[in-house]
Amino acid sequence: MSQKSYDGSNALYLIPTPIGNFDDMTLRSIETLKLVDVLFCEDTRITKQMLSRLEINKKLVSSNDHNEESTKSLAVQYLEEGKNVGIVTDRGTPIISDPGYKIVEEVIKKGYNVIPLPGANALIPALISSGLNPSPFMFYGFLNAKKSKREKELENLKNYPVTIIFYEAPHRIIEMLESLKNIFGDRKVAIAREISKMYEEIYRGTISEVIDELSSQEIRGEFVVVVEGNTKKVNFDDMTIEEHINMYIEEGLSEKDALKKVAKDRNTTKSEIYKAYHIGK
Repeated sequence: MSQKSYDGSNALYLIPTPIGNFDDMTLRSIETLKLVDVLFCEDTRITKQMLSRLEINKKLVSSNDHNEESTKSLAVQYLEEGKNVGIVTDRGTPIISDPGYKIVEEVIKKGYNVIPLPGANALIPALISSGLNPSPFMFYGFLNAKKSKREKELENLKNYPVTIIFYEAPHRIIEMLESLKNIFGDRKVAIAREISKMYEEIYRGTISEVIDELSSQEIRGEFVVVVEGNTKKVNFDDMTIEEHINMYIEEGLSEKDALKKVAKDRNTTKSEIYKAYHIGK
């Protein structure tokens, strides 16, 4: 069912905030912060500092990964009362590797409008400054912190012929890059650190070259890792049927359509692929 976002009714607003340079705050974001009656925020202390700088005073509700399941009903309650509700996170665009998804999902179910504002995020600046092919690209976000699970995720991604974007924390960046090199091979990579901040840097080269450069210095700040896609022709014989099907499912195909595509790739029948897939699971 479609809805017109700007029909005059109260709504949920997704409001980006600066990731570094405060001048990245848009005029529209400022006006929307003034408009809303209540703000759901990742950390009330950080949001208070931002609002104080803008001379805006709002009711704040702490909403994060730990309590969003309970705060989503409160967001709906405010909307039912005719109030406008906003979501902000500590930095950047809500929901992009940040909280907000559960509230949005619930608000949509209840029939209220969700209005997203364009604004600051880390992945697009990292992509466009990477020097790698920007189209198509896939945003993945954070990999699992545990090595075995992280490398399993990477195994599922290694054959994608698209540029892939990851986020990573400073204390894990080297081991993440080591996993990336082990699974993907020594591909071209661009790593952006501290985007929009005073010490913004971009490292470009092969994965091993960037590992060497980062290992020789103190590592600080948040990282965006942009990795070249698989430029080699995929040999499906090197993949299990389960891996082959899962590759297409992760691209957004249904299991039924993925089975059809795999059968075509392997020049066999859908029934044979179905049988092998479900026996192997």
